[in-house]
Amino acid sequence: MNSSVSAELLANVIEIPFEPAPESYLIDWRAPQEMPSEEFRSLRTRLNHLHETQRVHTLVVSSPSPAEGKTFTSANLALAQSHLAEKQVLLADFDLRRPMVHDLFQTDREPGLSDYLMGKVEFSAALRKIADTNLYIMPAGSHVKNPLELLNLKQVKELFDELPRVFHWSIIDTPPLLFSADANLLATLADGTLLVVKIGATTFDNVIRAMQSLCENNVLGIVANGARASELYSKYTYYYSKND
Repeated sequence: MNSSVSAELLANVIEIPFEPAPESYLIDWRAPQEMPSEEFRSLRTRLNHLHETQRVHTLVVSSPSPAEGKTFTSANLALAQSHLAEKQVLLADFDLRRPMVHDLFQTDREPGLSDYLMGKVEFSAALRKIADTNLYIMPAGSHVKNPLELLNLKQVKELFDELPRVFHWSIIDTPPLLFSADANLLATLADGTLLVVKIGATTFDNVIRAMQSLCENNVLGIVANGARASELYSKYTYYYSKND
């Protein structure tokens, strides 16, 4: 897929306004000083520096267990990346078991990823472009009975191979690592993986088990989500790369 074909493909994508769900706490380029914009800009900077030294275009974001902030992290990292000029970014919801991306951006769940993989729609029809940004989202699509079976199709590998030709970054939101094999499979196809953990909730044992399940498939680092119920925003206290 050459650049001219890519431009033509993305030109056909439906555009939707940036109207995040209430209390979704998605960062807004119109209010760059508000939290948690700075944290995600810092994470973006670290990843972009890493991008200069190794091939990293597709990034799986997962967590050991549910409710640790992986989708929140995926969405805000994708938004932060899309704020850079002329950098087309994809946020794809590969969590076919409990998809949330469409809810965060208040758009339809379908057509989306599953519909594209099953040959029901063209790639462009499975996407939405967020107005006034370089961000494209791919919701999960129609419900499927066996997500892992769908993700094992050869079309998934072919999709991962094509994404870097269209997008500068592709952020892949996946199910938790310890609750299904989906994220482990996708991590073998992506260029790198970020693990999101929640301070005070994620146990050390679960972090170790999650890391072992990934078999060190280019784990780029850990995002520590330290939000408390009384706080409006999650605070990202550290990020490290194995290359530091």
